[in-house]
Amino acid sequence: MQPLRSMKRQILSFLLFGLFSATVIQAQDPVFSQFYSTPLALNPAFAGTTFAPRISASFRSQWPTVANVGVAYTTYAVSYEQFVPQVNSGIGFTVLSDNAGDGLLKMTDFHAAYAYKIEVNDELQVKIGIEAGFRQYNIDWDKLVFFDQLHPIEGPVNPTNEIRPDAISNTIFDAGAGLLAYSSVFYGGIALHHLTTPNEGFLNVNNGLVEGLPMRVSLHGGAQFIVKEGNKRQPASFISPNVLLLKQGDQGQLNIGAYYSMGLVFAGGWYRHAFGNADAAIAMVGFSYDVFKFGYSYDFTLSNLAPTGGAHEISLVLNLANSEGLKRKRFAERYNDCFKIFR
Repeated sequence: MQPLRSMKRQILSFLLFGLFSATVIQAQDPVFSQFYSTPLALNPAFAGTTFAPRISASFRSQWPTVANVGVAYTTYAVSYEQFVPQVNSGIGFTVLSDNAGDGLLKMTDFHAAYAYKIEVNDELQVKIGIEAGFRQYNIDWDKLVFFDQLHPIEGPVNPTNEIRPDAISNTIFDAGAGLLAYSSVFYGGIALHHLTTPNEGFLNVNNGLVEGLPMRVSLHGGAQFIVKEGNKRQPASFISPNVLLLKQGDQGQLNIGAYYSMGLVFAGGWYRHAFGNADAAIAMVGFSYDVFKFGYSYDFTLSNLAPTGGAHEISLVLNLANSEGLKRKRFAERYNDCFKIFR
């Protein structure tokens, strides 16, 4: 049976290659369930939500139970951000890598973000953000197995007559912008990604039909209600209901849920609805200690893709604003916002 499994895996890789090659298929951006851990991927206006450096790392593994047939999606992201009071602005950098088809197609994204803060009054503040960077796509040609290589019993044993293309990678320039308004209780924002809708294709297939990478629109909002005030030893307890709406090309999703922090321990739950059908229920737990914050979430798939194993996601945040050395400054410059969920 092993040759049949191998042949099934390789045929599926070929089909995936066909999907990647057809440029009429619109690419979609990877999205983290723990979007609050990677806020720069959500909206560049989030750059600089802390006065000290904040570093975050996230990992997502989607559809793990079907990895044996080559359909695995893994996404990594690392970001750095901080507020620069001398220019009343926040800066940030994000590196994101997305691997599809067990490494068959890889996307690497680097963006720099800048956000300027405007204090409208004592309660309302607005941030205007921009982002720019590069995105690179690579296909692993050696992992492709074509139909002319397949033996009905032994699987892929024959050489292929397919010609290796001259270019199996493509690098594009990308840009976006965002707006964020917030008070001590509520926040809301909008972000536009891929403003230039760049052409991400690289196999010269159906170039006449290329529409470019679809613009992604992100609408998000939420609130923060303090349940118990914190002190120098114990963070505040709070609940943060939030909503996230994403639209990219013909695809989109709506996330609704809440995040509850009980001092050093936190948990949350969300419902994600893809346009047209229920997608997933998301459960999250985590804890924080000193400058560290760790979270784990699992996506319980509600659609007919439930047998694929859902998605595991972990996040780690290093926020130096929570360090003992900066404790006095943190309490002297209390945040007049509702971004505890993002810290």
